[in-house]
Amino acid sequence: MTTRIEHDLLGDMELPAECWFGIQTQRAVDNFAITGVPISHFPHFINALAMVKAAAARANCELGLLPPHKAEAIIAACEDIMRGRLHEAFVVDLIQGGAGTSTNMNANEVIANLALEKLGYPKGAYEHLHPNDDVNKSQSTNDAYPTAVCVGLQFATEPLIEAITSLKSALAEKGREFADVLKMGRTQLQDAVPMTLGQEFDAFAVNLGEDIDRLREVCVLLCEVNLGGTAIGTGINTHPDYARLAVRHLAEISGKPIVPAANLVEATSDMGAFVLFSGVLKRLAVKLSKLANDLRLLSSGPRTGLGEIHLPPMQPGSSIMPGKVNPVIPEAVNQTAFQVIGNDLAVTLAAEAGQLQLNAMEPLIVYNLFSSLKMLATACRMLEVRCIRGIRANREQCRAHVERSIGVVTALVPYIGYANASRIAAQALTSQATVCELVIAEGLLSAEQVDRLLSPQAMLAPQVAA
Repeated sequence: MTTRIEHDLLGDMELPAECWFGIQTQRAVDNFAITGVPISHFPHFINALAMVKAAAARANCELGLLPPHKAEAIIAACEDIMRGRLHEAFVVDLIQGGAGTSTNMNANEVIANLALEKLGYPKGAYEHLHPNDDVNKSQSTNDAYPTAVCVGLQFATEPLIEAITSLKSALAEKGREFADVLKMGRTQLQDAVPMTLGQEFDAFAVNLGEDIDRLREVCVLLCEVNLGGTAIGTGINTHPDYARLAVRHLAEISGKPIVPAANLVEATSDMGAFVLFSGVLKRLAVKLSKLANDLRLLSSGPRTGLGEIHLPPMQPGSSIMPGKVNPVIPEAVNQTAFQVIGNDLAVTLAAEAGQLQLNAMEPLIVYNLFSSLKMLATACRMLEVRCIRGIRANREQCRAHVERSIGVVTALVPYIGYANASRIAAQALTSQATVCELVIAEGLLSAEQVDRLLSPQAMLAPQVAA
């Protein structure tokens, strides 16, 4: 194997001659084998890094700070990466010391070597185009890295929104399918009043749909970036017009409404937008977990639980109990939600741990946000395809629960009074008689009145007492 020698302030290092990254990336690989998850695991982030570097090259060239041939090679290299080329060369672990410097240098080195190839030079010939002097010109990790995170998160949110939208649609379809299935509603796990299974699934759909709007709203906050602030937000080593031009080019390249932060010093150290973004992901996780809990309860049994719905069987449920089938898809959604909730706590602690003009814990924030986005999108698609679309109603069980319930007495309160209704409910609990039978036997209402008042049409929507 042929090799090349690269040098940094710590000394020399031998690398494979065909290696796309350089010495600083290799040092990071050696130092930070923490999660085993490289940045290549999150292609939206890599693409965003390339967008930032291309925008910087355009701005530097426009200002006469970067020769056109270098700028063109860098931009072409970035465009290759945005199309998916060399993502496997982004090898550093997401969690790293140095506030993201290793990630930034991984991008600088890969882009530099790809640009060198376009210029006809071998990898590592940095005297012709340098990772720091050219690819990283007018930048610091402290502005290029968080800017790429802001852009990458917006792109990574799109698959999640698509997954939620499709899941919402599947739940709404079940709502229509089950619109005529009468069942008991429950509060605090006790019988409440009747509803339809369709109303229950409609509520699930609406509940999740709200989070689509929340995700879009929080993405607006990610459009404000600190690109051009360099090390701490003062813009040292940049042209006075660089920040404005670089942000404008980034908006054009990304197609996102990117704008410069009002105060670059504040924006360089503040993690508030990431905390809020993480909170929205936690909110979605909580809702998904509650949905999964409800599905497990409604399908419990099948003979000795609620048994009001049948989940599609996905796999045998036990190595010892024949015939057992477990609600494995909702269980996996629960576990995904718990992990996302834990990720949110990690983001919160990392945001709080920043000091003065920079937050060195930002890589942990990045790791958890991109991980949560990916996990939630996958969980939504799994829940829709492998569970929701195959759910069947147990119509007979739903109806039987209504007929046996004392909760229906609530519908009679306007006609027989609260005291009579309470007494009838207590009698029904201690006897085998139903509410209907007791009300008729005491002459409080006629059989025809009971039938009318306890019909689905009367119990499922507001009614004027007559």
